[in-house]
Amino acid sequence: MSFFTLNVPDTITLTDDQLFELCSSNRESNIERDKQGNIIIMSPAGGQSSIINAAVTAMFFNWNTKDKTGVVFDFSGGFLLEDGSMRPADLAWVSNSRWHDLSQENQEKFPPIAPDFIIEIRSRTDQISVLKKKMNEWLENGVLLGWLIDTIDQKAWVYSKRQELRTVDSFDDVLIANEVVTGFELNLAALV
Repeated sequence: MSFFTLNVPDTITLTDDQLFELCSSNRESNIERDKQGNIIIMSPAGGQSSIINAAVTAMFFNWNTKDKTGVVFDFSGGFLLEDGSMRPADLAWVSNSRWHDLSQENQEKFPPIAPDFIIEIRSRTDQISVLKKKMNEWLENGVLLGWLIDTIDQKAWVYSKRQELRTVDSFDDVLIANEVVTGFELNLAALV
């Protein structure tokens, strides 16, 4: 995904509510805020990336419909993180207990919570180094488990609070998320 960053001067503070209003007024744009307060505007995903994102989201949504232990978010849902950033993931999941601890108002805006589990999928225009940095930031902000999936080079990385970073060098593998979302498996070969 192509993006550009608007550097916000230190003299301007965009509150979380103002950020929500800005994003709501520009629904055609994918907007994020980094931990320095800069606004990042990303282009929409290309066709192939969108197909893969939809497929992964559908597989996970179907699993969650049976499991019923949490709520699923697609790429359009942003989260307010401890470091001050507001980030969406291609797919995010929050356990029911943590979700229901939030007020109705917090659920309706950008929830001030780190997802338990996320998936990021590399688009053709994404730089893998930028995505890896973003994955580390997700973990630093409380995400328990995250998968970075690179369908271009057919690799994946498993980021976990409980284990060392694991690299998957082939799409012949199956990713298993039992440490956070018990029973969800993703056959990477299904994505190519």
